[in-house]
Amino acid sequence: MSGNDSSQWTPGWHATTILCLRKDGEVVVAGDGQVSMGDTVVKANAMKVRRLGDGSVITGFAGATADAFTLFERLEAKLDQHPGQLTRACVELAKDWRTDRYLRRLEALMAVADENVSLIVSGTGDVLEPEDGLIGIGSGGNYALAAARALIDRDNLDAEATARRAMEIAAQICVYTNDNIIVEKLEAK
Repeated sequence: MSGNDSSQWTPGWHATTILCLRKDGEVVVAGDGQVSMGDTVVKANAMKVRRLGDGSVITGFAGATADAFTLFERLEAKLDQHPGQLTRACVELAKDWRTDRYLRRLEALMAVADENVSLIVSGTGDVLEPEDGLIGIGSGGNYALAAARALIDRDNLDAEATARRAMEIAAQICVYTNDNIIVEKLEAK
């Protein structure tokens, strides 16, 4: 470790597995509750998933908590400006996030969904719609995503049960993920 480089010894914040999936007309975003600092669990029941606007949009975040709350507020403002247009609101947020001097420093990823579309939104200006409607972000995101892909076609599991089981599998693999799972669901219309 060099004398002035504190980043080498400062424990990093790790946490988060967020999973978004669509099945039989239902949309689910699930998140674990663990927040870690280095090798210490700081909180086991964090709320990383929430509804926005009139409740028709659900989102989950991976990254720094304060940054995520800032992004939730900004996305909510964009949804107010562009009601019923989630993709446009997310594109506008991504443009601001990439170009604004303050927002550019925020470190987070967001999974955002409404009844029509599921998107990954990043600070690099990306707004991505996965072709299969499955999103996994965060330290355990790839584990949850792989599990969801394996479980999605099981007829005996609805969207919420699929997401919960995939998150449980991720929690068994990723040390930064726990099984305190919060789920928000948009019902099929």
